[in-house]
Amino acid sequence: MPTLPGSALDLFPINLGGNPFGWTADEEASFAVLDAFHEGGGNFVDTADSYSAWVDGHEGGESERIIGRWMTDRGVRHEVVVATKVAKKPGREGLAHDNVVAALDESLERLGTDHVDLYYAHFDDEEVPVADQVRTFHFLVTSGKVGAVGLSNYSPERMRAWFETATRERLTVPAAIQPRYSLVARASYERSYAPIVSEFGPLVFSYPALASGFLTGKYRTEADLEGAARGGAARRYLEAGGLRVVDVQVQIADRYDVTPATVALAWVLAKGVTAPIASVSRPEQLEALMAAPSLRLTTEDVAALDEASAGF
Repeated sequence: MPTLPGSALDLFPINLGGNPFGWTADEEASFAVLDAFHEGGGNFVDTADSYSAWVDGHEGGESERIIGRWMTDRGVRHEVVVATKVAKKPGREGLAHDNVVAALDESLERLGTDHVDLYYAHFDDEEVPVADQVRTFHFLVTSGKVGAVGLSNYSPERMRAWFETATRERLTVPAAIQPRYSLVARASYERSYAPIVSEFGPLVFSYPALASGFLTGKYRTEADLEGAARGGAARRYLEAGGLRVVDVQVQIADRYDVTPATVALAWVLAKGVTAPIASVSRPEQLEALMAAPSLRLTTEDVAALDEASAGF
């Protein structure tokens, strides 16, 4: 199992997304999810300083605070790999050096820790030259407050420039990328980001592995979308013909006596992703996620899923 630079912990191959914490899961429910994940062998939690600023009355940092209180209450900081991100929190937008340094300190305070294991540039800031971004994040690593650096939501060109600059200047090279990649979001990663992974070797933590819940199979009609917190995001996959993918997932899931969500995650793992990011709001939803690393899809299974998802 892989590890991140600066961490001695082997990464569990499912990265628990902290996006729901403080949004669709209150603190009690979030603690229950985190407890169940940890008890099941999970040790890798992903969040961002901007979660969940999109909710009325929220300012961002809600997810980090919940994760921090959980780690402190349970005494498990040394057993958990924590990833967070910078660039999108209201009042802390962008990647200017001083802003990133201040944002990290604020994240550390919310998380109740003196370091984060993986710190992402959540979104590119094209007003800041890539070389300056590289130097900022290298500074954070040398400060001891960041174990490893990651990139998310960069264009392929700017991401490649980041890797090339860091490598050329012998500064901290990103240890991970967080690309959009799933059965219903394939083309961009496979065409533009997989070559970067092949050349520079970062770990890959893809999102949203279950396509906002669409790949769980629970959204089969317009009626299923009504009132769902993620219904709007799932609708675009339904309208794009995604049911043909779900139908194949269901066939394979029935054969192995697992859920469609397990199949979706197993497919991403079969494609070489290190640990897909998946989120839940209730602990009982975790079983499907935790089963994915044990499900070994056959070559025929992967080919059938590839065919059904062609065009996405």
